[in-house]
Amino acid sequence: MLLDTLLAVRRRSEALIEPLEPEDLMIQGMADASPPKWHLGHTTWFFDTFVLQPHAPGHKACDALWSYQFNSYYEAVGDRHPRPQRGLLSRPAICAVLAWRQRVDAGLEELLQNPPEDLTALVELGLHHEQQHQELLLMDLLDGFHRQPLEPTYNPDAELTLQMEPDQWLPCPGGLVEIGHQGDGFHFDNETPRHRVWLEPFELSSTLVSNGSYAAFIADGGYQRAELWMSEGWALIQQHQWQAPRYWGGDNDEFTLAGRRRRDPQAPVRHLSWFEADAYARWSGTRLPTEAEWEHAYGVHGSAMEQAHRVLWQWTSSAYSPYPGFLPVEGAIGEYNGKFMSSQMVLRGSSWLTPPGHERDTYRNFFQPASRWMAAGIRLAR
Repeated sequence: MLLDTLLAVRRRSEALIEPLEPEDLMIQGMADASPPKWHLGHTTWFFDTFVLQPHAPGHKACDALWSYQFNSYYEAVGDRHPRPQRGLLSRPAICAVLAWRQRVDAGLEELLQNPPEDLTALVELGLHHEQQHQELLLMDLLDGFHRQPLEPTYNPDAELTLQMEPDQWLPCPGGLVEIGHQGDGFHFDNETPRHRVWLEPFELSSTLVSNGSYAAFIADGGYQRAELWMSEGWALIQQHQWQAPRYWGGDNDEFTLAGRRRRDPQAPVRHLSWFEADAYARWSGTRLPTEAEWEHAYGVHGSAMEQAHRVLWQWTSSAYSPYPGFLPVEGAIGEYNGKFMSSQMVLRGSSWLTPPGHERDTYRNFFQPASRWMAAGIRLAR
């Protein structure tokens, strides 16, 4: 069953590039993004390096220069190509990367016919790691396409289409609650240990903030009023001349993976930074929820907390930090989450770009507060 799931995930990665031209596979619009070809190579490198090389006798490791190119941030594995320059890597060609993927898949298929018990968790981590990169591939591609005068369309069916119902406030009594992963299902290490948190009584909005509501913030001078912004956020909007979410155009439209579309005022606002989400909340007389409030409220209200999953990631007011008692695993894999627990903010939920089955109520996504290219939106608390 694990092998079937793994191979399905691997095939989906390759299906994601089917609408693309060969030139598209090289796009890297900014330092924080990566080209589609690099995502395919990196996820293959992960299984080659961490699964097959240590556990499959006779496996021939990938070329050392390929390891240098496709390592992301694992210091224990060795040096790597500078991240901002991944778009310069014209070789290996995509045909060579896909052939490598086939060899690695064949090795995984043979190894997992009768896998050692201690290998299952590592393989499962690898397939969830690949799902993360599937979502990143699409978000990075949207950024790259938006920077081009021709504004290419990735897929006419790739757009988020949703009109939200009127919102209401969902009451939560607060008290001593537990958050964090429990049970035997897969989870990333940063979702544990499960622990207790004290919450004061609060309310959470049943829906996300809409384009129309955010347009009212802009019309009221939201981007010109320093009192609404954190100091760093105010400096950023002055420096970069932010006047609206990342992909909004000037004629009530926005750029999407399905091309430029008319902006729907009833759809949820998206592709904005934590600073913008926080400023909007302050303008509206509310605030962003903590990640503990988000998780507890969903446990209390369930489906009444609409758009919790499969729509947009939702910024919280929580800095990304370790849960009490958190310990990263030993070795290079321990670099996966723990070493990024500074200068980042937590997002909860999932997005319409998140691969099916990858979402969890305890999932802790995290990005720097200035990041705007992700599929992120706003849910309010008070």
